[in-house]
Amino acid sequence: MKTEKIILGIDPGTTIMGFGLIKVVGKQMEFMQLNELMLKKYDDHYVKLKLIFERTIDLIDAYHPDEIAIEAPFFGKNVQSMLKLGRAQGVAMAAGLSREVPVTEYSPKKIKMAITGNGNASKEQVARMLQSTLKLKSLPKNLDSTDGLAAAVCHFYNSSRVETGKSYSGWASFVKKNPGKVK
Repeated sequence: MKTEKIILGIDPGTTIMGFGLIKVVGKQMEFMQLNELMLKKYDDHYVKLKLIFERTIDLIDAYHPDEIAIEAPFFGKNVQSMLKLGRAQGVAMAAGLSREVPVTEYSPKKIKMAITGNGNASKEQVARMLQSTLKLKSLPKNLDSTDGLAAAVCHFYNSSRVETGKSYSGWASFVKKNPGKVK
């Protein structure tokens, strides 16, 4: 049985995509990195999606994560924003699935609950808890990267449980779990 694994956490967004990586050794997690992909300067939504896909592929190729945890879009009132977020999440998932890395999605509430014990915690509360737990020296200016890191840590906390979020190990798994949605 493998006692070491790397988890890539992604907070998809069309303005900023945050991501973080942790290494799990035995039952302990170690911070590897957190960063963000800045997309504000691009006007074309399709260019943003391409960059999200490419950056995710680059991360997979550089760090060889064993699993990817991704924050699922939350349900808001602005349908256009939700559609764009869903597309961003989809291309990040597709990048992982194309490299046959299992992908699990978690709701923002579930991630916040796993990190802070409060499903309604603020981004700042999540970031501070991660700083304490992973002994981070400082926090980034934008907290999208800590949101990505939070997805990875949430996955670590939930990996021993039977039921997590929606999980896919590849395209065949995705199609099997989503009959009628893929043609």
